[in-house]
Amino acid sequence: MNNSTFISQPVGETTDVEIWLARAGLKFADLGKDATSAAIRKQWREYQAAVYRCCIVLHLPPEAVQLSDVYAHLRIPCIAEGRRQNSNKTKY
Repeated sequence: MNNSTFISQPVGETTDVEIWLARAGLKFADLGKDATSAAIRKQWREYQAAVYRCCIVLHLPPEAVQLSDVYAHLRIPCIAEGRRQNSNKTKY
């Protein structure tokens, strides 16, 4: 019984915006100057800050950590306008 699972991408976090955007099926070129794009850019900054904090605390590279709990919503770019505005702010 060979039960191997193939994962094409690392399970951990990333510091590459293109990889992060690809999680939602987006490309950097898709971003414009509209409200949704601004919200996605803000979420990228929040995501990077959370990954940085996690890496510092755990002494691990981004690829070796995975955000969860209150930070899990940052893992995939939110493409629905207004969705992030209604959610609670990230608690530290």
